[in-house]
Amino acid sequence: MRIIPISQQASGSFNNGKIIENKPIGFPQDGGFVRPYSALFYWARAEGLLDSTIGLHPHQGFEIMSFVLEGNIRHFDTKMNDWKPLEAGDVQIIRAGKGISHAEHIEKGGVIFQIWVDPDLSKTLQQEATYDDYKGEAFEVTETDGTSVTHYAGEKGLIHLDTPGVDIRRIRLTDNPFTWGGDKNVIRSLYVIGGSGMLDGKTIEQDDFIIIDDGADILLNAHRDGLDIFAFTVPATTGYPTYAHRLMH
Repeated sequence: MRIIPISQQASGSFNNGKIIENKPIGFPQDGGFVRPYSALFYWARAEGLLDSTIGLHPHQGFEIMSFVLEGNIRHFDTKMNDWKPLEAGDVQIIRAGKGISHAEHIEKGGVIFQIWVDPDLSKTLQQEATYDDYKGEAFEVTETDGTSVTHYAGEKGLIHLDTPGVDIRRIRLTDNPFTWGGDKNVIRSLYVIGGSGMLDGKTIEQDDFIIIDDGADILLNAHRDGLDIFAFTVPATTGYPTYAHRLMH
């Protein structure tokens, strides 16, 4: 298990600092302590300090998800040729395929995750681009002993991905501990959205990024301010050569 605090993550900004980012997994030129692994290629948390637009830019091959954590954003792409609003809880996925261009507007106070996964570019670069928007209230939420789990992708999730074996969930703890059974065939990546707590006896706090790749069970406990965790699970091995692997070898 590795805990990567925000001080060890890559950082960036757009439009003279109107949008700021910390990146648990940055592009190679971004710095930061974590390189892409398995199908996970890129992960950024972006926050709008002022209303600001990231202009039209192209994507190819990757599956790119935007999770709205706070506030409001709008997005535009050349497939639908229109601006669409998203609010806290909503999710968008672009399956970039042969190519699509995209722009996004983050309002002041808006916070998003943008996460890229590699679905095997040798296949997806031959496919047409597609996208889906999902409303927050459409996702299944399960509650056990005061812990609520929102299921985005996986067995109980709605998001369709071409990348195999992805599970995405948000776990909110209050008073009771939460145990999550391990699996040596997967890598779990956790981001502390808010609050603080303990993970297997180690303190974790807001904006920490945790990589669990040993297949062990994990025990989470919240401190008094609660604990809000975003969890992204990928297979330990993809079964196909990823773009990042080719880039680094």
